[in-house]
Amino acid sequence: MAEIDALPFPFAFKPEAMALVVIDMQRDFAEPGGFGASLGNDVGRVAAIVPTVKRLIQGFRAAGLPVIHTMECHRSDLSDLPPAKRNRGNPSIRIGDVGPMGRVLVVGEPGTAILDEVAPLPGEIVIEKPGKGAFYATSFGEDLKRLGVQQLVFAGVTTEVCVQTTMREANDRGYECLLAEDATESYFPEFKAASLAMIRAQGAIVGWTAMTDQVLKGIADA
Repeated sequence: MAEIDALPFPFAFKPEAMALVVIDMQRDFAEPGGFGASLGNDVGRVAAIVPTVKRLIQGFRAAGLPVIHTMECHRSDLSDLPPAKRNRGNPSIRIGDVGPMGRVLVVGEPGTAILDEVAPLPGEIVIEKPGKGAFYATSFGEDLKRLGVQQLVFAGVTTEVCVQTTMREANDRGYECLLAEDATESYFPEFKAASLAMIRAQGAIVGWTAMTDQVLKGIADA
Protein backbone atom coordinates (compact mmCIF):
# COMPACT_ATOMS: atom_id res chain seq x y z
CA MET A 1 0.00 0.00 0.00
CA ALA A 2 1.25 3.50 -0.83
CA GLU A 3 2.17 5.75 2.08
CA ILE A 4 2.67 9.45 2.73
CA ASP A 5 5.44 10.29 5.18
CA ALA A 6 3.38 12.03 7.86
CA LEU A 7 3.02 12.68 11.58
CA PRO A 8 2.37 11.02 13.97
CA PHE A 9 3.01 8.01 11.69
CA PRO A 10 2.82 7.25 7.95
CA PHE A 11 -0.52 7.86 6.27
CA ALA A 12 -1.74 4.86 4.26
CA PHE A 13 -2.76 6.35 0.94
CA LYS A 14 -5.69 5.11 -1.17
CA PRO A 15 -5.20 6.75 -4.58
CA GLU A 16 -8.65 5.72 -5.78
CA ALA A 17 -10.38 7.37 -2.82
CA MET A 18 -8.54 10.61 -2.02
CA ALA A 19 -9.49 14.24 -2.66
CA LEU A 20 -7.93 17.61 -1.90
CA VAL A 21 -10.04 20.17 -0.05
CA VAL A 22 -8.86 23.78 -0.34
CA ILE A 23 -10.49 25.88 2.34
CA ASP A 24 -11.43 29.54 1.83
CA MET A 25 -8.50 30.84 -0.22
CA GLN A 26 -10.44 34.04 -0.81
CA ARG A 27 -9.42 37.62 -1.51
CA ASP A 28 -11.16 38.83 1.66
CA PHE A 29 -8.78 36.74 3.77
CA ALA A 30 -5.55 37.23 1.81
CA GLU A 31 -5.46 40.75 0.39
CA PRO A 32 -5.09 44.25 1.89
CA GLY A 33 -8.47 45.93 2.14
CA GLY A 34 -10.30 42.67 2.76
CA PHE A 35 -12.21 41.42 5.77
CA GLY A 36 -9.17 39.76 7.34
CA ALA A 37 -7.21 43.00 7.22
CA SER A 38 -10.17 44.93 8.64
CA LEU A 39 -9.86 42.80 11.76
CA GLY A 40 -6.28 43.99 12.18
CA ASN A 41 -4.63 40.83 10.85
CA ASP A 42 -1.44 40.46 8.83
CA VAL A 43 -2.87 39.05 5.60
CA GLY A 44 0.67 38.64 4.28
CA ARG A 45 0.83 35.39 6.22
CA VAL A 46 -2.00 33.97 4.11
CA ALA A 47 -0.63 35.39 0.86
CA ALA A 48 2.68 33.67 1.53
CA ILE A 49 1.20 30.16 1.25
CA VAL A 50 -0.45 30.75 -2.13
CA PRO A 51 2.43 29.27 -4.21
CA THR A 52 2.45 26.14 -2.05
CA VAL A 53 -1.31 25.72 -2.24
CA LYS A 54 -1.09 26.17 -6.02
CA ARG A 55 1.60 23.49 -6.27
CA LEU A 56 -0.49 21.09 -4.19
CA ILE A 57 -3.54 21.69 -6.38
CA GLN A 58 -1.50 21.15 -9.53
CA GLY A 59 -0.17 17.87 -8.13
CA PHE A 60 -3.66 16.56 -7.47
CA ARG A 61 -4.89 17.66 -10.88
CA ALA A 62 -1.93 16.01 -12.59
CA ALA A 63 -2.70 12.76 -10.75
CA GLY A 64 -6.35 12.92 -11.79
CA LEU A 65 -7.52 13.29 -8.19
CA PRO A 66 -10.49 15.49 -7.23
CA VAL A 67 -9.92 19.05 -6.03
CA ILE A 68 -12.72 20.64 -4.00
CA HIS A 69 -12.78 24.32 -3.07
CA THR A 70 -14.74 26.05 -0.32
CA MET A 71 -15.78 29.67 0.11
CA GLU A 72 -17.14 31.20 3.28
CA CYS A 73 -19.97 33.40 2.06
CA HIS A 74 -23.57 34.42 2.54
CA ARG A 75 -26.64 35.18 0.48
CA SER A 76 -27.12 38.79 -0.58
CA ASP A 77 -30.12 39.16 1.75
CA LEU A 78 -28.03 37.76 4.66
CA SER A 79 -30.83 35.30 5.48
CA ASP A 80 -28.18 32.65 6.26
CA LEU A 81 -26.13 34.96 8.52
CA PRO A 82 -27.10 34.67 12.20
CA PRO A 83 -26.85 37.88 14.25
CA ALA A 84 -24.49 36.08 16.63
CA LYS A 85 -21.97 35.80 13.77
CA ARG A 86 -22.48 39.22 12.21
CA ASN A 87 -22.35 41.13 15.50
CA ARG A 88 -19.39 39.36 17.07
CA GLY A 89 -16.27 41.36 17.91
CA ASN A 90 -15.52 44.93 16.92
CA PRO A 91 -14.39 44.95 13.27
CA SER A 92 -14.23 48.15 11.25
CA ILE A 93 -16.62 46.53 8.75
CA ARG A 94 -18.99 43.63 9.30
CA ILE A 95 -20.13 40.77 7.10
CA GLY A 96 -22.55 42.20 4.55
CA ASP A 97 -21.21 45.75 4.80
CA VAL A 98 -19.69 47.47 1.79
CA GLY A 99 -15.91 47.44 1.93
CA PRO A 100 -13.08 48.19 -0.50
CA MET A 101 -13.81 44.93 -2.37
CA GLY A 102 -17.61 45.04 -2.30
CA ARG A 103 -19.95 43.61 0.30
CA VAL A 104 -17.98 41.52 2.75
CA LEU A 105 -18.34 37.72 2.35
CA VAL A 106 -21.43 37.99 0.16
CA VAL A 107 -21.83 35.67 -2.81
CA GLY A 108 -20.71 37.23 -6.08
CA GLU A 109 -18.77 40.13 -4.55
CA PRO A 110 -15.14 40.70 -5.65
CA GLY A 111 -13.65 40.16 -2.21
CA THR A 112 -15.48 36.87 -1.71
CA ALA A 113 -13.86 35.36 -4.81
CA ILE A 114 -11.16 32.71 -4.62
CA LEU A 115 -7.71 34.04 -5.45
CA ASP A 116 -6.86 33.81 -9.15
CA GLU A 117 -3.70 31.80 -8.51
CA VAL A 118 -5.66 28.95 -6.92
CA ALA A 119 -9.00 29.40 -8.65
CA PRO A 120 -11.16 26.38 -9.48
CA LEU A 121 -11.10 24.91 -12.95
CA PRO A 122 -14.40 24.32 -14.77
CA GLY A 123 -16.00 21.19 -13.36
CA GLU A 124 -14.27 21.34 -9.96
CA ILE A 125 -16.64 21.42 -7.00
CA VAL A 126 -16.99 24.74 -5.16
CA ILE A 127 -18.77 24.63 -1.80
CA GLU A 128 -20.34 27.92 -0.69
CA LYS A 129 -20.54 27.56 3.06
CA PRO A 130 -22.26 29.92 5.52
CA GLY A 131 -20.46 28.44 8.51
CA LYS A 132 -16.93 27.57 9.51
CA GLY A 133 -17.25 23.86 8.72
CA ALA A 134 -17.81 22.75 5.13
CA PHE A 135 -20.49 20.18 6.02
CA TYR A 136 -22.93 22.64 7.61
CA ALA A 137 -25.82 23.66 5.30
CA THR A 138 -24.00 22.52 2.14
CA SER A 139 -23.85 19.60 -0.29
CA PHE A 140 -20.30 18.71 0.76
CA GLY A 141 -21.15 15.38 2.37
CA GLU A 142 -23.26 14.28 -0.60
CA ASP A 143 -20.53 15.33 -3.04
CA LEU A 144 -17.93 13.23 -1.21
CA LYS A 145 -20.18 10.19 -1.22
CA ARG A 146 -20.89 10.62 -4.93
CA LEU A 147 -17.14 10.76 -5.65
CA GLY A 148 -16.44 7.69 -3.51
CA VAL A 149 -13.96 9.64 -1.40
CA GLN A 150 -12.69 8.13 1.87
CA GLN A 151 -9.58 10.25 2.49
CA LEU A 152 -9.18 14.02 2.50
CA VAL A 153 -6.08 16.19 2.24
CA PHE A 154 -6.64 19.72 3.52
CA ALA A 155 -5.12 23.08 2.65
CA GLY A 156 -6.24 26.67 3.15
CA VAL A 157 -7.18 29.09 5.92
CA THR A 158 -7.37 29.61 8.70
CA THR A 159 -5.80 26.58 10.30
CA GLU A 160 -7.52 26.81 13.67
CA VAL A 161 -10.95 27.88 12.44
CA CYS A 162 -12.41 26.73 9.10
CA VAL A 163 -9.71 24.16 8.32
CA GLN A 164 -9.70 22.43 11.67
CA THR A 165 -13.49 22.66 12.02
CA THR A 166 -13.98 20.88 8.70
CA MET A 167 -11.34 18.28 9.57
CA ARG A 168 -13.07 17.49 12.85
CA GLU A 169 -16.44 17.25 11.11
CA ALA A 170 -14.92 14.93 8.51
CA ASN A 171 -13.24 12.79 11.17
CA ASP A 172 -16.58 12.35 12.95
CA ARG A 173 -18.06 11.14 9.66
CA GLY A 174 -15.38 8.49 9.19
CA TYR A 175 -13.03 10.19 6.74
CA GLU A 176 -9.27 9.86 7.14
CA CYS A 177 -7.83 13.37 7.12
CA LEU A 178 -4.38 14.78 6.46
CA LEU A 179 -3.42 18.47 6.68
CA ALA A 180 -0.65 19.87 4.47
CA GLU A 181 1.28 21.89 7.05
CA ASP A 182 2.89 24.40 4.71
CA ALA A 183 -0.29 24.84 2.65
CA THR A 184 -2.32 26.15 5.58
CA GLU A 185 -1.94 29.29 7.66
CA SER A 186 -3.30 31.34 10.52
CA TYR A 187 -3.02 35.02 11.29
CA PHE A 188 -1.57 33.83 14.62
CA PRO A 189 1.48 31.52 14.42
CA GLU A 190 0.81 30.11 17.87
CA PHE A 191 -2.72 29.11 16.86
CA LYS A 192 -1.44 27.23 13.83
CA ALA A 193 1.17 25.40 15.91
CA ALA A 194 -1.43 24.45 18.53
CA SER A 195 -3.85 23.24 15.84
CA LEU A 196 -1.26 20.99 14.23
CA ALA A 197 -0.42 19.51 17.63
CA MET A 198 -4.08 18.91 18.46
CA ILE A 199 -4.82 17.27 15.12
CA ARG A 200 -2.08 14.65 15.40
CA ALA A 201 -2.20 14.18 19.19
CA GLN A 202 -2.98 10.82 20.79
CA GLY A 203 -2.26 8.78 17.70
CA ALA A 204 -3.85 11.06 15.08
CA ILE A 205 -7.02 11.70 17.05
CA VAL A 206 -8.27 14.09 14.34
CA GLY A 207 -5.82 13.24 11.57
CA TRP A 208 -2.31 13.44 10.20
CA THR A 209 -0.06 16.29 9.10
CA ALA A 210 2.64 16.33 6.43
CA MET A 211 4.52 18.80 4.27
CA THR A 212 3.37 19.40 0.71
CA ASP A 213 6.49 17.75 -0.74
CA GLN A 214 5.70 14.60 1.25
CA VAL A 215 2.10 14.57 0.04
CA LEU A 216 3.11 15.02 -3.59
CA LYS A 217 5.81 12.34 -3.32
CA GLY A 218 3.27 9.89 -1.90
CA ILE A 219 0.91 10.61 -4.79
CA ALA A 220 3.68 10.27 -7.35
CA ASP A 221 4.87 6.96 -5.88
CA ALA A 222 1.38 5.42 -5.71
